[in-house]
Amino acid sequence: MNLFRTKSIEQSIADADEPGRKLKRSLSTWDLMIMGVAVAVGAGIFSVGAKAAANFAGPAVTISFVVAAVTCALAIMCYAEFATAIPVAGSAYVFTYATMGEILAWIIGWNLILELFTAAAVIAKYWGIYLSKVFALMGVDMPPAISLGGVDLYWGAFLIVAVFTVLLVLGTKLSARVGNIFTLIKIGVVVFVIIVGFSYVKLSNYSPFVPASEPTANAGAADVMKQSFFGFLTGAAPAQYGTLGIFAGAALVFFAFIGFDVVATSAEEVKNPQKTLPRGIFGGLALVTLLYILVSLALTGMVPYTQLAEAESPTLTTAFEAVGNTDAAKVIAFGSLVGLTTVIMVLLMGLARVVLAMSRDGLLPRSLSRTSEKRSTPARLQIICGAAVALVAGLTNVDLLEEMINIGTLSAFVMVSLGIIVLRRKRPDLKPAFRVPFGKVIPVLSAVLCLYLMTNLAVETWIFFGIWLVVGIAIYFAYGQRHSRLNEKFAGAKAAVNGTAGDLDDRDDDDDALTKV
Repeated sequence: MNLFRTKSIEQSIADADEPGRKLKRSLSTWDLMIMGVAVAVGAGIFSVGAKAAANFAGPAVTISFVVAAVTCALAIMCYAEFATAIPVAGSAYVFTYATMGEILAWIIGWNLILELFTAAAVIAKYWGIYLSKVFALMGVDMPPAISLGGVDLYWGAFLIVAVFTVLLVLGTKLSARVGNIFTLIKIGVVVFVIIVGFSYVKLSNYSPFVPASEPTANAGAADVMKQSFFGFLTGAAPAQYGTLGIFAGAALVFFAFIGFDVVATSAEEVKNPQKTLPRGIFGGLALVTLLYILVSLALTGMVPYTQLAEAESPTLTTAFEAVGNTDAAKVIAFGSLVGLTTVIMVLLMGLARVVLAMSRDGLLPRSLSRTSEKRSTPARLQIICGAAVALVAGLTNVDLLEEMINIGTLSAFVMVSLGIIVLRRKRPDLKPAFRVPFGKVIPVLSAVLCLYLMTNLAVETWIFFGIWLVVGIAIYFAYGQRHSRLNEKFAGAKAAVNGTAGDLDDRDDDDDALTKV
């Protein structure tokens, strides 16, 4: 049982052209760039930044965004090199399979499922809540949940997931066009927020820029579970703000940059991926980083971070309501709704593509990798993913697992960063269209930064992550390892070798008999 057997790049590319399991190349550089912006400019820009400023970094949340953006940029360079060398669906899963072996590829694929599924479910639930807020602003009472047999059903999550599941079944290009329209609208809303927000900025609100570290209000067992894993390992008492608060904030706002690894999962549906992928990914990242920095500066300049901390769930709306601009708050509520809409679409697409890649390899049931003959989309799989996300978002308290999104993303980034070094050593003959500069320096730095941000996530997040990994490894040994297509090839090769050895033994026995005669 070879747990570290690798799948060749040539085989991955050949499998992507397998009849009945093939995706259509229809996306352009613009589509990719907008896709990255679509999934990044959503919940992060409207709520996560305010939460990070209130509870972790204060005005220095701007630095948190810069740290998260730099970390993402380093990792995305590695993604771009991989994606131009292996332009197939599956992203970090496929890259790890080609370099570090099947068991690690399974773990990364399993973590990507965690990231994309949890993110889609959490944001679908938030979408329903924001929809109710928009109705309330128009004077219409529309509760976000209805009670069915004592169970709260968040109907908005079902609605939005169903709509985008249908669009993705009909075609990736069609859904991309719809996403482009929504994305341009929400960029307009964000620009409006920045312009209006800066008109209320007071320089005194930026002081102190890095608040002094202070213990949390109730340093009990619950706070120990909420404190960073790094603080827990070093024996530090639960605290907030200070220098460590900047990195804790960066670990939280990293959620805002998850869109760019999702873009890499669409490599198989991109026209001329060697040129299109790097341009689309880096163009989108640059635009998103600029927007986040400007929004965070406007947010923390409008009101003191201490005032944000007093709110139960601080958002951009909290800041505008504090300065008395309720009209802007209405625009933000609408922008939040539009912003979350496209995020859900891209996450649903990415989830289906990762599962598609894993099922092609037999690690999940092969029947899931079937694509539609007419539209070349994984229709059956997309519907299954949509139904699962809708059920979890509509019926559970999934938002408790919000940080699981980040730890799943960061673990994938670590493997991809290290995988580049392995790829170059194993396949020096490859000449990808994009190559990470400065040799091993950037991949190693990327892996170290991602690992450090992982340690800044909460202790309870690491506990949930450990449970998820144990479940995933159990599934691999119970199903994936035995049904792997590579396992079948290894078994076939071994049988052929044993058969040849058996023939040779028979010949030796015949020779011995003749000798005796």
